[in-house]
Amino acid sequence: MNAENLSFRFLKAELLTMEDNMSQARLPQAIAQMMQGDFYPHPVQEPITLMQTHASFLLLTGDYVYKVKKSVNFGFLDYSTLKKRHHFCSEELRLNRQIAPQMYLEVVAVTKTDSGLELNGEGEPIEYALKMRQFPQEALLIHQFEQGQLTQEQMAQLGQVVAEFHRQTPTSDSIRKFGEVARIREAIDNNYKQSQPYIDGPQTRQQFEETKAYSDRFFAERSAQFEQRMLTDKIRECHGDLHLKNIARWDNQILLFDRIEFNEAFRFVDVMYDIGFVVMDIEARGRQDLANGFLNTYLEQTGDWQGLQVLRLYLSRQAYVRAKVTSLMLDDANIAEDEKEGAWQTARDYYHLAWQYTQPRQGRLILMCGLSGSGKSTIARQLARATGAIQIRSDAVRKHLAGIPLPSKGSDEIYSAEMTAQTYGRLLELGIMGASEGWTVILDAKYDRQGLREAAIAAAKDRGLTLQILHCTAPIAILRDRLNHRQGDIADATADLLDTQQQTAEPFCENEIPSVTSLDTTGDIEAQLKSFISQFNP
Repeated sequence: MNAENLSFRFLKAELLTMEDNMSQARLPQAIAQMMQGDFYPHPVQEPITLMQTHASFLLLTGDYVYKVKKSVNFGFLDYSTLKKRHHFCSEELRLNRQIAPQMYLEVVAVTKTDSGLELNGEGEPIEYALKMRQFPQEALLIHQFEQGQLTQEQMAQLGQVVAEFHRQTPTSDSIRKFGEVARIREAIDNNYKQSQPYIDGPQTRQQFEETKAYSDRFFAERSAQFEQRMLTDKIRECHGDLHLKNIARWDNQILLFDRIEFNEAFRFVDVMYDIGFVVMDIEARGRQDLANGFLNTYLEQTGDWQGLQVLRLYLSRQAYVRAKVTSLMLDDANIAEDEKEGAWQTARDYYHLAWQYTQPRQGRLILMCGLSGSGKSTIARQLARATGAIQIRSDAVRKHLAGIPLPSKGSDEIYSAEMTAQTYGRLLELGIMGASEGWTVILDAKYDRQGLREAAIAAAKDRGLTLQILHCTAPIAILRDRLNHRQGDIADATADLLDTQQQTAEPFCENEIPSVTSLDTTGDIEAQLKSFISQFNP
């Protein structure tokens, strides 16, 4: 996707300083009072910085942040009464303490006095605020991204953190019901309704109609897949707004925060809803490689490759939400006109991105092939980052089938001939499924037997999918050395298996050879991969 040139001058959580964009006379009474340093019972760093989103004011005082919800009703979010703002402050505290307890502290009241307002006084509350511990803005992943500091290693860590979060977050019969087509469709259709005022503005009519037609078809044709997501407990109490501005690296750990509290339908969702937000947010900023690293780590950790069947719907939905929420700022009296111009352009870019995700894609299969230690997984990972492909490792599939943790060493039982057949069968099933959904899927396994390769070739041909074989090679001494020094990987293969693998590996037959590209993993990998990629022009 050509997202590299998108402009992101103003997003939903783009924070505006009062000094640059607002006059104090335009502020609500409580916010104006909270801008004064002597309002607080603790030392503050002056001048206090006021920041805002479409739904909240945030006051940065030094050690603490106070978040005050705006008196707004967008339909999907209703903070229009003091009672509702109090309730949702309490809900935000409850939900986010579960994932970032060191950040979320308490709900405080702004109360009346004879002379004005005070914090947590005895008088009548006129407003409520969520008190949070303030961390450096440099801790936000969005800041680290903008500074070029995010790495593939950090994306892999994030994938593991989100996988563990989803593993622990609850589900129930009532939560699962939010996975019904009617529930999901209602939320997405509401996005279309709420964005209609911006058609022929930042949104073009053609994009609106084609994006909506895509989701209409999706719901009409995929009822069985949505049912399967519910049956396999993929509808859970998730985050709901997971993107780089709501993730921090603080105190040597990754924290997810600002979990949705105002609408259960945005939080009781398919886990792919959360994943789609992260992937979309990073891809929109032009770093498909980082998004791919996160996605493949998450899928491998959870084994939820079936989620690829619904992921594109959620990618489009999340981009559309970004467009819609940014569009709402065009009607916000607190936003300066010059900033509204930037918001208009950003909304336009997101509407276009949402449409792009709905466009047809030609899927394909790539079989990795080679002995243990030949560099298959390393090459597959590099290829996936470069092309946006899904990498599925046989080692991960085998351990998910066996029900053992990925880091655990497998027993001899999971390497039996029967288990190996199950592993390759499942690997091919997942590959065909993903490629049929328009993904390039890399099946990362030895594929050292003609029968295994022929089964994949026949399945791909039957479904009209292109299949290529990438054969990784290196001298046996180098393979042995690599395996002897391998650490921290889920693969269990050791150097003492190489002799047997050499003896049992079967050469490529005549009908396979046209699909085979050999790669010397002791040579210039980047150049060889570039040549390989040019063959299929993904």
